[in-house]
Amino acid sequence: MTPADTGASTTVDAAPAAPSDPSDPSDAADPSAPSALPAPSVPEPSDSRMAPGGPGYRRMSLALFLAGVATFALLYSTQALLPLISGDMGGTASDASWTVAAATGGLAVFVLPMSALSERFGRRTVMTASLAVAVTVGLLVPFAPSLPVLVALRAVQGAALAGLPASATAYLAEEVTPRALVTAIGLFVAGNSVGGMSGRVITGWVAQEWGWRVAVGVIGLVAVGCAVAFRLLLPAPTHFTAGSLRPRVLVRTVRDHLANPLLRRLYAIGALFMTVFGGVYTVIGYRLSEAPFSLPQGLIGSIFLVYLVGTVSSATAGRLVSRLGRRGALYLGAGTTAAGLLLSLAPSLPTVLLGLVLITAGFFAGHAVASSAVGKTAQHGRAQAAALYQSAYYVGSSAGSTVGAVAFHSGGWASTVGVGLLAVAGVVTITVAGTLAAARHRADDAPARTPGVSH
Repeated sequence: MTPADTGASTTVDAAPAAPSDPSDPSDAADPSAPSALPAPSVPEPSDSRMAPGGPGYRRMSLALFLAGVATFALLYSTQALLPLISGDMGGTASDASWTVAAATGGLAVFVLPMSALSERFGRRTVMTASLAVAVTVGLLVPFAPSLPVLVALRAVQGAALAGLPASATAYLAEEVTPRALVTAIGLFVAGNSVGGMSGRVITGWVAQEWGWRVAVGVIGLVAVGCAVAFRLLLPAPTHFTAGSLRPRVLVRTVRDHLANPLLRRLYAIGALFMTVFGGVYTVIGYRLSEAPFSLPQGLIGSIFLVYLVGTVSSATAGRLVSRLGRRGALYLGAGTTAAGLLLSLAPSLPTVLLGLVLITAGFFAGHAVASSAVGKTAQHGRAQAAALYQSAYYVGSSAGSTVGAVAFHSGGWASTVGVGLLAVAGVVTITVAGTLAAARHRADDAPARTPGVSH
């Protein structure tokens, strides 16, 4: 891949092509898309990039899987511990929720600047540096003397982790064959789900015996191991060309992406899916610690084993898209998430668990489909396109964590579910808009029929 206008590589003179609608099974172009985006570069020969079964693919997959594990384990290391943190340091559920919102907010703010650094210094270099800083801060978090200091450390940690998501997506778009891209990104997202699950499960049981500080310290050590293995395993990039850090070029690239209606829809979908997920998993620990469940901290942490469902649904996103198309997969993800939210209202623990399974499956499937579609849609500046998606995604996480906690504090679990259902309705509305736009475009492209003339 040789993105134009980023300073990352040279530009090939060619007629500009309108991007295809990534949510359309037929990949029909959106009529409202800009008509003069930079042309896609001449594709590399397919056998020069990594593909399943080919050289380096397994090492690359494992390396990015471990990076995903470390990212989500660190990013959400306090989420299952919020009742203990608020009890130890004082404060309400919404106060403690800032230890999650600050981390995701820091990532959302810094993901675009970090993606620009990856254009200049390389994807692997930026990912390695980001993990190194994040794990260092992770080893300091257990020693936070107060809640404000803890929130500040978590914000720094989130900002450091900003170098991972967009750089990883850009690395895959450059180094993996287009046919294998959805599967490769799905495996990275699967690492996210494993990290999110293991971080919460480990912290739950460790905190039950030794407190939340020891629990987050253990996660920091696990992340150190993942970071070292990542750096040793990830193959050196072969399709990356360094560019400059000219702010004007970055601003132009970002403006082009935000002018693309296809990308705007994907950014909004990612944010809304994550609003649901962030709200549910920030508050669920409080709900399960109260009547009628009254579960101990270890069992509350074990609830996050349902993340394994997300591992499966994200890793199989490619097959889902091939059967239903991208919009069909998004509809299925939204419907599954909504069904899970409704089931979680029941006072029965098995029913609540089933609801969490459906919420998790729907979220990870929708996220994998939307994030992979960004890489396909962006014809230049893919790191910035991915960074904008990640920024929207983590803004959704911060909003979901904060609004979900406030809703729970004021109206209980039903209010948190209401926030989630509104976000799901937004996903469906945006996807319907894409469906209608593609249908209109197909109708406009259909050959005019002349009476009495056979077509």
